[in-house]
Amino acid sequence: MDIAYYPGCSLQASHKLYDSQSHKILGALDVKLIELDDWNCCGATSAGKTDDFLAVALPARNIGIAEASGLKELVIPCSACYSRTLVAQYKMEKDPSLKDEINGELKKKVAKGIKVSTILEVILPRVEAGYMNDKIQKPLAGLKPACYYGCMLTRFPVGVAASDDVENPRGMEKIMAKLGAEPIDWSYKTDCCGASAAVNDQEAAFNMMGRIMKDAAARGANCFVTTCPMCQMNLDINQEQYCDRVGVCERLPVYFITEMMGVAMGMSPRDLEIDKHFTESINLLKELSLA
Repeated sequence: MDIAYYPGCSLQASHKLYDSQSHKILGALDVKLIELDDWNCCGATSAGKTDDFLAVALPARNIGIAEASGLKELVIPCSACYSRTLVAQYKMEKDPSLKDEINGELKKKVAKGIKVSTILEVILPRVEAGYMNDKIQKPLAGLKPACYYGCMLTRFPVGVAASDDVENPRGMEKIMAKLGAEPIDWSYKTDCCGASAAVNDQEAAFNMMGRIMKDAAARGANCFVTTCPMCQMNLDINQEQYCDRVGVCERLPVYFITEMMGVAMGMSPRDLEIDKHFTESINLLKELSLA
């Protein structure tokens, strides 16, 4: 099955490993990702804060390219890119004059609307349909992840329908349980990690990250699992600082869902590039005989 694919800037820069993993894992589930030709930045946080029109026009161009491909679904692994694209699509549907104005400048017009999906929306139905059953070589026994969704997968500034429960999403937990892990029940799975505030307001961002870590550690988690590259980066690269701030002695690996699926399939953690994380992430897998 072919699905249109928008990697966004993060997966072509700081998180190239997530791009590679997405192709490997979805390929194993019989999904071929067709990267959008000549895609552009979605605007992410910056456009939304500075120019309302540009915040819609930038992702609209990508939507037009995706629709022109003839494919029915567009998967976007990055939560910020996903949210920005879904919101832009919604605003154009609700405001025909805005859509016409934007289309007037596009070579590939936004038309009927392609389904914009998170990576979980593509993975979960296939896992539940049994695509993973004969591929699991190393059940993730002993892994107790705090599945962390962040604030952008289920909460939007407009009336977009969320793909999972707004307050208590369960998609990642379902996947991890199918892989043999024991996802914990915890309270901070949709709290904000501070996102780009980690650059310009570290105190506020570190306090947010610290609360997330403190709750996960108190509940007995031995790792985080996420889908968002911004969340992964914040919780991973800044762990020493925010843990010291809130007095947490634990240090927890921050894995992508694709990494955990790859490990369960028997892929080497180093082939998946898990060793490139800032917080040590291989030792836990070795302790659990997963590496």
